[in-house]
Amino acid sequence: MITLKEALVIHQLTINKFGGSYGVRDMNLLESAIQRPNSTFDGKNLYPDPIAKAAAIIESIVKNHPFSDGNKRTGYILMRLVLLKSNFDIKASEKEKYEFVIKIAEGKLDFDEIKSWIEHNLDKE
Repeated sequence: MITLKEALVIHQLTINKFGGSYGVRDMNLLESAIQRPNSTFDGKNLYPDPIAKAAAIIESIVKNHPFSDGNKRTGYILMRLVLLKSNFDIKASEKEKYEFVIKIAEGKLDFDEIKSWIEHNLDKE
């Protein structure tokens, strides 16, 4: 799915474009967030489809703040990359996307609600 190197590059590009502080605040949290979509238990994938994987990565990045800055933007982009790799994308207004990410950051959406929002706003290419 998403590699650590890809996440670091995406974060750097995001900061370059929109401003903010570079750097990883907690590498363990970042590695955990990147690995979460591929987690298994008892031989079964905990996030078996692209939507669940996308929900897992955005929730982990946005809520755990592994970067010094730009966690919401980076988390959203990584979520989209997970979806794009499976020929899916999000079809929502900028306002809807912004409100979605802010609600995650404020702790107003749990994993199932994040997954539901993605499903509702999914655009199959």
